[in-house]
Parts: sequence; structure tokens; C-alpha cells
Amino acid sequence: MIQLPASYQEYLAGKSESFINTVRPILMQSAAEKMHGVRVLYNPGPTGHQAHLDNTIPFGTVVEDID
Repeated sequence: MIQLPASYQEYLAGKSESFINTVRPILMQSAAEKMHGVRVLYNPGPTGHQAHLDNTIPFGTVVEDID
């Protein structure tokens, strides 16, 4: 099983279960590839949070942004 880096585990600490369920698959993909970081977007509409790999962010880093 893929182990999340400590920085990703720390990022998830204290977050809601629904947020973790949304973001964790992308964090796992990033950890598997070890090439890119993750950008987490907050959309104030009904979709809420979204996450995606971002080749401008170093692996192990999470950046929050507003969509």
C-alpha cells in the first residue's frame, strides 16, 4: 500500500471526513507518482472542494486556492 508523506498526513490532520474523502485519492496518486504536488481548490458552489495534481508544485506540497 502507498504511504502518504508526512506533509500530506499533517495536512489531513483535523480535517472533516468528507474533506479527507475528497482530497485523499489525489494525495495517494501524488504519493504513487512522486512527481507533483497537489492543489486543493475551494469552490463556494455546490461542488465544494476539489483537488488535482499540479506540475508547478513540488511533490510533498499541498497548496490551497480559491476557484
